[in-house]
Amino acid sequence: MDVSQWAIDLKLAPADRDRLERLIRSGSTPQKLVPRARIALLSDGTRLNGAIAREVGVALPTVHRWQNRFQEQGVVGLLRDKTRPSRIPPLAPEVIERVVEMTLQEPPGEATHWSSRTMAVASGVSGTSVRRIWRAHGLQPHRVRTFKLSRDPKFVEKVQDVVGLYEVVPVPRTVG
Repeated sequence: MDVSQWAIDLKLAPADRDRLERLIRSGSTPQKLVPRARIALLSDGTRLNGAIAREVGVALPTVHRWQNRFQEQGVVGLLRDKTRPSRIPPLAPEVIERVVEMTLQEPPGEATHWSSRTMAVASGVSGTSVRRIWRAHGLQPHRVRTFKLSRDPKFVEKVQDVVGLYEVVPVPRTVG
C-alpha cells in the first residue's frame, strides 16, 4: 500500500471540531475554506487519504497540504493562505539608480523633459516601473523649476526686442 494513502488521525479537540462544523454549515463561509474544514473533520483515522480526497473532490496532495497545515497551526492555519512571492521579480538597485540618474540629466533630442515613455525606452524598463521609481524618489521631470534657454538661433534678438517694448522711461515727479 502507498504511504500517501494512509489514514491520518488529526485528533481534533471538541472546540476545533465545533468551529470546523460551524464553518461548513455557515452560508457566509468563503467556499475555499469549506473543503479545508471537511478534510480536517474527515481526517479522524478511519478513512484513507485517497477516500477523503474523493469525498471532498480534491487531489491527494491537497489533502496532505491541509492535514499538515492543521497539524502545524490548527484551525487558524486552514483559514488563511500562505503568502506567495510576486511573479515579477523586483528591479535591481542598480537599475533604479540608473533611472534616477538619467532622469536628472538632460533628455535626448529636442525634448524639454523626460516622459515615462521616453525614459522606459532609454532605460529598458517598463513605463509603470519608471513611474513607480519616480514616485518613490519624489521626481517630477514634467515640473521643471529651472529656466531652459531656447535653442532658437535668433533667441537673443527676440528677447531684446520684447524687453525693449517694456522699457519704461522714468518720468520726473514734481513736488508741489
